[in-house]
Amino acid sequence: MSEPTGRGRKAANGEDSIYWDKSKNRFVGAVSLGYTPAGKRHRPKVSGKTKTEVRHKLRELKKELDAGVKPSASYTVAEAVSDWLDKGLKGREETSIGTYRILADTHIRPYLGAARLRELDADQLDEWLEGRAAVLATQSLRMIHSILRRAIGQGQRRNKVVRNVAELVQVPEGRAGRPSKSLSLQQGEAVLRAKEGTWIHAYVVLSLLVGVRPEEARPLAWTHVHIDSQEGERPHVDVWRSVRRHGDTKTRKSRRSLAMPNQVATVLTAYKAGQVAACAAAGAPWTDERLVFPTAEGQQRSSLNVRRNFRSLLKEAGFQDPQSWVPRELRTSFVSLLSDHGIPIEVIARVVGHSGTDVTEKVYRKQLRPVISEGAEAMDTIFSSGPVTVDSPPET
Repeated sequence: MSEPTGRGRKAANGEDSIYWDKSKNRFVGAVSLGYTPAGKRHRPKVSGKTKTEVRHKLRELKKELDAGVKPSASYTVAEAVSDWLDKGLKGREETSIGTYRILADTHIRPYLGAARLRELDADQLDEWLEGRAAVLATQSLRMIHSILRRAIGQGQRRNKVVRNVAELVQVPEGRAGRPSKSLSLQQGEAVLRAKEGTWIHAYVVLSLLVGVRPEEARPLAWTHVHIDSQEGERPHVDVWRSVRRHGDTKTRKSRRSLAMPNQVATVLTAYKAGQVAACAAAGAPWTDERLVFPTAEGQQRSSLNVRRNFRSLLKEAGFQDPQSWVPRELRTSFVSLLSDHGIPIEVIARVVGHSGTDVTEKVYRKQLRPVISEGAEAMDTIFSSGPVTVDSPPET
């Protein structure tokens, strides 16, 4: 584009001005807003290939200013996401923040990071989401869209942008996600016999037969495990805290006390006796404040540590592909085995701490059977027949 000829009327003080910037090879429009507290002239600018385009952008800029927004022509998606990650997630669990950061670094910044929020439109977001749908599952797509929407929303609340363009697009269907699995009865019998006498055996017995979450089992202390219950009271475990930032359970209904099947009480009694004996041999005082599944140093185990030991147990149990399983699937198996035995979905939801039956039905339950009875009593019945001979490694 060649430089336009002719001179227009010089803008008066306080008026908008449009001029040709030879270095940018574009028209530039500026709004005069006086001076900053530091004495520097405050003139937000826009640019375009034609004067008509610049006039349109100046009108939009004035609308933003009238709405109390302090737009920055250079405020990018990457900056908005960074601001949200740094300031918009206070009180959230570190693992959740880490997940958001990884998703943003992998799927948002490389594709949209340099885009200026004032110029970002719905068509660009549709194209971005369609591209990510080829490599991400639907749930992950929803997460990255949510990150962007919440990041721009924070920019709105801080008067940096007028509209949230992410609210104008719909998330497409992504790739099929990895379905969770459930142990069969034969597989359940096999894992309950593997590595007997070890902490991971006790962990598996508790998780499979009581249905606690991994983040509830790892911080569990003996003060919440009631093996020697009062007369007429069944042995039980208080699931009252987790590894979340504030130590509380996932939801109000997740805070629950669960009766133990006899097999769990028997295993935990012997396991605790071993811990007490080891403590006495080391000359250390015993206290029920100690963790049920601690490391050798007495610290809480990481999820990675539990997963590694769990897969080692599966290998001993004869699983052909232990790497394809995760500890959380013990809880999925708990729900499925109860359902297979005929426990009502409403009872299962209450036992596992769900606020309703929807998640239990759609995510956890893998078999559907008629209604019969409840919880710990059912697990005693399910696994009461003694060891089962496994002729060949269980299918995974």
